[in-house]
Amino acid sequence: MDDRILTRLRCPVCAEPLAEATAGTARALRCPRRHSFDIARQGYVNLLAGRAPHTGDSAEMVAARADFLAAGHYDPVAAALAAKAREIVSGEAYPLVVDAGAGTGWYLAAVLAALPDAVGLALDVAKPALRRAARAHPRAAAALADTWQRLPLADRSAAVLLNVFAPRNGAEFHRVLDPAGALLVVTPTGDHLAELVDALDLLRVDPAKADRVADSLSGQFTEESATEHRARLELSRTEVATLVGMGPSAWHADPGRLAERLTALPEPAPVTLAVRLAVHRPR
Repeated sequence: MDDRILTRLRCPVCAEPLAEATAGTARALRCPRRHSFDIARQGYVNLLAGRAPHTGDSAEMVAARADFLAAGHYDPVAAALAAKAREIVSGEAYPLVVDAGAGTGWYLAAVLAALPDAVGLALDVAKPALRRAARAHPRAAAALADTWQRLPLADRSAAVLLNVFAPRNGAEFHRVLDPAGALLVVTPTGDHLAELVDALDLLRVDPAKADRVADSLSGQFTEESATEHRARLELSRTEVATLVGMGPSAWHADPGRLAERLTALPEPAPVTLAVRLAVHRPR
């Protein structure tokens, strides 16, 4: 693992620094108190302190997300994150960008591509996602971690925190973020994928989503700015099925009913991409 990332990691059990150790072909990270965390052959390290309460996205969901993002449909979101990160990071040698709930690491890779001196860490609880995140960018590492628990990072170690369509742990985000850094939160607006919600009976975006996000962070962060980013997508029915399969509706949709509804969509189907990018500064 890149030392520029390793030096910022901490043992999830005792919060001591970690170092890489090798025994035969097995690799692990260990702390001075002998807590040990295996590095999987796919490249990610398991930094869970105990069992995770859930396993995150399934392999099928992760594969769908990888395919959909690779096709460029959400490039406007990645570009907005990269541009904002460039505004925030200045002067620090090897700033650390952490993506909490990183999935495949696709957004993290886009930000690192825009920050040639930065290194990155993808955190997620889904092993299928981390197998991809570990290979997302040469300057990125990946760790299995439950973002609802204490993050395996030193205090004030991150210059930028990314939180894209993922849960938020305000207290831990505040602890690991440098006081001069920023938390970038991407959430869907009310009309995100609006054309598909009724047509396919998908989960709806909470109209109070922005307020709930602000409330969840209000004790530790102040929202500095927010911008909306929109695009009109033209998707084939196959691409729509992939889009549904990568998101939360995948847990609830009946496959037979979904397939029936998909056949009624126009080809291609117009779909609205609409997200809110908020910049939060630590208090």
